[in-house]
Amino acid sequence: MARKHRRSSRPSAQLLALLAVAVPAVGIAQTSPSNTLPTVTVKEAPEVPYKADESANPKFTAPLLDTPKTVQIIKKEVIEEQGAITLMEALRNTPGITMQMGENGNTSAGDTFQLRGFSLQQSTFVDGIRDLGAITRDTFNLEQIEVVKGAAGAETGRGAASGFLNLVTKQAHLGDENSASVTLGTAKRKRAAVDLNKQLGNESAIRINAMVQDSGVAGRDYVENTGQGLGLSYATGLGTPTRIHLYSQHIRQKNVPDGGIPSIGFEGFFNATPAVRNAPKVDRENYYGSVNDREKVEADMLTAKVEHDLGAGTTVRNITRVGKTHMDRTLTGINAITTTGNGAVLANPLTWNISRSRQRVDQENEIFANQTSVNTEFNAGGLEHSLAAGVELLHEKQTSFTHSTVTPAGAVTFANLYNPNPYDVVSQFGPRTGAKSGGTTNTIALYAFDTVKFNEQWSLTGGLRLDRYKLRTRANDAAGVLTTALDDSRTLKSWSLGTTYKPAENGSIYAAYATSETPPGGNNFTLSSQDNNQNNAALDPQETKSIELGTKWDLLNKRLNVSAAIFRIENDKQTSTDPVTNTVQQFGKTRVQGFELSAVGQITNFWQVSAGLAKTSTKQIDQRSGTNGATITDGVRWSPDLTLTLWTSYQLDKWTMGVGTRYVSEQKRVINGANPATQNVPNIPSYWVADAMLGYQINDKVSLRLNVYNLFDEEYLSVLNNGGSRLALGTPRSAMLTANFKF
Repeated sequence: MARKHRRSSRPSAQLLALLAVAVPAVGIAQTSPSNTLPTVTVKEAPEVPYKADESANPKFTAPLLDTPKTVQIIKKEVIEEQGAITLMEALRNTPGITMQMGENGNTSAGDTFQLRGFSLQQSTFVDGIRDLGAITRDTFNLEQIEVVKGAAGAETGRGAASGFLNLVTKQAHLGDENSASVTLGTAKRKRAAVDLNKQLGNESAIRINAMVQDSGVAGRDYVENTGQGLGLSYATGLGTPTRIHLYSQHIRQKNVPDGGIPSIGFEGFFNATPAVRNAPKVDRENYYGSVNDREKVEADMLTAKVEHDLGAGTTVRNITRVGKTHMDRTLTGINAITTTGNGAVLANPLTWNISRSRQRVDQENEIFANQTSVNTEFNAGGLEHSLAAGVELLHEKQTSFTHSTVTPAGAVTFANLYNPNPYDVVSQFGPRTGAKSGGTTNTIALYAFDTVKFNEQWSLTGGLRLDRYKLRTRANDAAGVLTTALDDSRTLKSWSLGTTYKPAENGSIYAAYATSETPPGGNNFTLSSQDNNQNNAALDPQETKSIELGTKWDLLNKRLNVSAAIFRIENDKQTSTDPVTNTVQQFGKTRVQGFELSAVGQITNFWQVSAGLAKTSTKQIDQRSGTNGATITDGVRWSPDLTLTLWTSYQLDKWTMGVGTRYVSEQKRVINGANPATQNVPNIPSYWVADAMLGYQINDKVSLRLNVYNLFDEEYLSVLNNGGSRLALGTPRSAMLTANFKF
């Protein structure tokens, strides 16, 4: 949509910095003979819709330009222009991220993706606090998405082998600002959202963000996404030394989950029966689930943040959060293809069936977090310091409940391959049996980051985090008898160090090294007693080390940022079978290396761009399994060599035109040396997808936006399960019309 470049009613960081410089100047002027204060002219930097200069994370002690690591920030302007509703859709704006599908019937619900060859499943944060729960996150309450790449244990604690996501929520601010949007689209998409900010007094404000949607899924029958979201924020003390923020977020979803379609007929599909191996694809709209399948999500979090400025550049803050997510899902998965008869019967695909499995997931995630931190700037030993330090207390709990199974008369365990019937009688799940399993983690962490500025050209940034971490895994049967009791406690240490050289005020060159540790059970709350399981408490944590060399430049009057980086990440101490002793040892590792390019900001006042390219090479080293380590794995699943993303828009009077494309190269599924020709679909082929947008500003208060996705209706394989028997196709050509209102 068209934009009005207007001055914000809130003071910017640049304005505050200029005022800080002006204060000493005023003091000097007061000693002058004339006692006349000099005139200070403050010019606010131009608003750049796509580009951010600083992270919202207080652990970052330097502007992004001078931060020695790759950080990409996806701002709300990009999200809104693209009509990106889910987090997964918004993350298409950063290269190197791919999405996954669960094994067999256990489709991974919610946001499942990996970055630079490693899972981000437990490395998603909301306003700096870890966010749990397998849900599909919505963008309605997000100000921006921060993607931090490279080992990040110093910032996050356990895990974060290749980086983490920080979702920055919308907060109440001074000034009245209200907007609403209504969306209609293909696949019966309907959505409405409001964003209401009201100043209550000189120092306080309240903000309400709400969303409701009822939508099908383009290219799929029966699959639905229905939900409501509410974000509440109250702030007081704004513009004063002491500020209090109280905010919450509440999500309700009632979806019909999607188990995917069989991979028969796709490139590389294999079946021992030639007639099946050469059979055609199924209709992409076929739904192999049951009309009784469902996914119900309830997610709530409540946060209180208090900030106090002590003066002299020092701010103390405390943030406390309680949260709970409950996901209850009944899903029908698809597995093997079966045929009956021979001759003409076998030759008739309409007689073929596919086996189905019924899955029930009933899981609760709870979290309590408290962070106390300080940010300060000072001079010591003739050097300028920017310090962030804090302590974090964290309690996390995950519980999975078991349900009984009821098999009614006439129930079947299969579906017709080419003509499935969602009204088939299938097994149903009864109430909870009393059996349950899960785990709890308790963490006490200390961290500190410091950027030391030696002169105008050189600075050094270091970070250290110590975690005292304890995990307990428990399971009991229906009678309440404890069947599993495993414990693990240890101290985790992660650190980072980077140096930055500024050959010019608008550019930097940096080198950085960082580490992280992932303890047994650190990603799933589940310890194991099996020797060859990485979650065995007797094993050492996996260790990740990353090194990165890069450069960042602000060009075109600081409206456009361009960056380039080369990196290597090694994750060590993975379980592997020693080929001589036939015992499990921790010498396996994963190595990911490559380079990344990006450009974000404005080329002119009316031309915006966000682009990124990542070229990576992933390899597993000394990964052996089976007797005497006979099976060797040397690849990494779902790790394309090349990913590219581009989104650009141009404003012409009242019109705004946008176009984007993304490319993902081939992603391997078969990585253990097996013959790909006999392994179902061995990989996800490469693909290009293009999107477009056209916006029109009717007046200052009303605008329209039309988004068209998959402009050329490219059929491409989006995700594939680990066994290669089922998949999900990318969204076909679809469209969405949105009306935006300001009042």
